[in-house]
Amino acid sequence: MGPVPNGLRAAPLDSKSPLPLVVQPTGDARPEHIAELLGANRPWIDAQLLAHGAVLLRGVDIREPIDFEHVAKALAPSLKNDYLGTSPRDAVTEYVFNASELPSFYPIPQHCEMSFVKEPPVRLMFSCLVAPESEGGETPLCDFRAVYRDLDPDVRDRFERLGVRNIRNYAGPDGGAPMGPWQLKPWHALFGTTDREKVEATCRQNDFEYTWLAGGKLRLVNTQPASRLHPVSGERVWFNHSQVFHLSQAPGEFRRIAKRQDPLRMTALWLFAHGLVRAQRTLKSDDDQAMNCTYGDGSRISDSDMEAVRDAIWLNMRTYRWQRGDVVVIDNFAVSHGRMPYRGPRKVVVAWS
Repeated sequence: MGPVPNGLRAAPLDSKSPLPLVVQPTGDARPEHIAELLGANRPWIDAQLLAHGAVLLRGVDIREPIDFEHVAKALAPSLKNDYLGTSPRDAVTEYVFNASELPSFYPIPQHCEMSFVKEPPVRLMFSCLVAPESEGGETPLCDFRAVYRDLDPDVRDRFERLGVRNIRNYAGPDGGAPMGPWQLKPWHALFGTTDREKVEATCRQNDFEYTWLAGGKLRLVNTQPASRLHPVSGERVWFNHSQVFHLSQAPGEFRRIAKRQDPLRMTALWLFAHGLVRAQRTLKSDDDQAMNCTYGDGSRISDSDMEAVRDAIWLNMRTYRWQRGDVVVIDNFAVSHGRMPYRGPRKVVVAWS
C-alpha cells in the first residue's frame, strides 16, 4: 500500500479481499477540504486504484450532487458528460448524473462502463446521497481480471475466438411502442439530438453499424473482443457487455439474487422474466430484440455459456452497504459494477472520466 498520506487512513473493507480499499479522512470531512486533500495526493490514489481496482472514500460530508462533483474533479480533473450507455440517466450537474432511472426492482448486471464504445471511461465514480434503509440497493463490485481467469476455459476460448456482437434497437423520437420490454429510451435521448447526420457521425466514430428502420426506429450493431489488456498493468480483463445484453440476463440475475434477499419476490420475478424471455425468443429474431448479443459470427450465445460467465462473476463479486456520503472510485478497465434491487428511498449519482 505504501505510506498513507497525512489526513487519511486506509484499510481493506474485507480482510479476505483487496476490493475495495477503504480510505477515510482523519479530520475535516467537508467536501472542499477532501477535494484539496485528494488532489494533492492523486498519485497515491492512482496507485491504490491500480493495486486494488476500487477505492471507497468513507466519512466524507457529501450532501448534494455539486459536493460530489468537487470531489470527483479532484480525483479525475477531466470529467466527461457524453453518455452512450443503455441505462436511463439524467444529469443533475454539468458532470454528475443520476446513476440509473431503471425501476428499483430491476437488477443491473455487472459491467465495465460503456465497454462497447471506442473509448470507454477510464475512471468511474459513484456517490451515495441517500442510503437505502432496508436490504438491497448495493452497488456491488467485481474484479473482471479474476472473472477472466476463473471463467470455464472452453467458454472463455469460444468468446475469445468469436468475440461479441451487440444488437440494440431504439424507438424513434416521434413515439411509438419500443421494440421490446427492456427498451427504455428512444435514440434521440441516447444521442442528444434528432439530427440523423449527427447520429450517423457518432456511430461511425464508435464503429456502430446503423440501420434506420420503419417508424423512425434505429438499430445499432457492433462487434467487440471479449477481453482486453489493462492499459497499465497489461493484465487480461473480461471486457464486454454480453452479461448485460444477452436475453438470459434478467432471469439469470433474479435467480441468484433470490438466494440473497427477498426470496419470494425475487423468485417470482425470476419466473416471470424466464417466461418473458421464452416469449420474446418465439416472437422475434435475435436481431429484432430490444437488446441482445450473439457471438461475433452471428451465432447464438447459449444460455449455458452465459451461466458460466455469471458463475465467474458472482464468485468474484463483492458487496458493501452504502453509507451517506460514500464515494467509490473504480478503475473501469479492471473492475465492474452493478446494482441490486431495493425498496424505499435511494439516491446514487455518478461521474466519469
